[in-house]
Amino acid sequence: MNLSAYVNEIHLNNCIYNASGPKCTTDKELHAIGKSQAGAILTKSSTFEHRIGNPEPRYIENQLGSINSMGLPNMGQQYYNTLAPILSTTYQKPYIVSVAGLSLEENINIIKALNQQKDITAIELNLSCPNVPNKPQTAYDFERTQTVLDTIVPICQHKLGVKLPPYFDLIHFQQMAEILNQYPLAFVTCINSIGNGLVIDVDKEQVVIKPKHGFGGIGGDYIKPTALANVRQFYLLLKREISVIACGGVKNGTDAFEHILCGAAAVQVGTQFMREGANCFERISQELQVLMQKKGYQCLDDFRGKLQSI
Repeated sequence: MNLSAYVNEIHLNNCIYNASGPKCTTDKELHAIGKSQAGAILTKSSTFEHRIGNPEPRYIENQLGSINSMGLPNMGQQYYNTLAPILSTTYQKPYIVSVAGLSLEENINIIKALNQQKDITAIELNLSCPNVPNKPQTAYDFERTQTVLDTIVPICQHKLGVKLPPYFDLIHFQQMAEILNQYPLAFVTCINSIGNGLVIDVDKEQVVIKPKHGFGGIGGDYIKPTALANVRQFYLLLKREISVIACGGVKNGTDAFEHILCGAAAVQVGTQFMREGANCFERISQELQVLMQKKGYQCLDDFRGKLQSI
């Protein structure tokens, strides 16, 4: 069964790869992704300078998923820029840099710096981090989103995609899609974690993470139905040149199949990658292939986007 995919014009030998966040901060972690069966290497969301992030504990898992308030710990844009020729040449797979400047001006500076590196395949502009204190999620402010894209798109010399937060109202899907359709974006990633959830330790009668009095982004099984809905809506609403990349609640091949059925061109894995490590990409890929074989599908296009209504 063929799992190769195109995200816009970017070819992936395998449609399954890592989400920005877990285990993609250091060169050691990025090399582990490169050595794995992941179809691409996606970095941690980078700020201009090295950033420590929020105080610990800031990430906790349970049987249903995860809560985190990492606060964008990363090595800074120069670090990921320098790694580009090494990783892309060594592993011969797309190298994508996630960007999450703390201001529009910082994003401009990061993009300009990354423009100097030809070995970067694409940039995923994170408009949706819910875990930086006193910083709102850009993509919930539609006017601000348009201002950011008006500024960033003309200066970005790499293929550009955006990572969105979850939306919950049908009119919001439509309003955001109308904005995104104005630009030559390569992809949209749906979704980032559901912001400002709360998980409680009943025995201790306290929250489980330290930053923001326990409020953090929710991932894993908790968010899969929301992620599927966002993938489906943007697949239906965006112009075909903009690929939809799924992210949210993917722990096995069936989860990946559902996202592709909703229209996803590729599928990112976050919480499960954090739990299992880079072996998850091979396992999930094999499970997806087994399911495709049972259904008589030879490639992803045989079923991509073909979700049926009752």
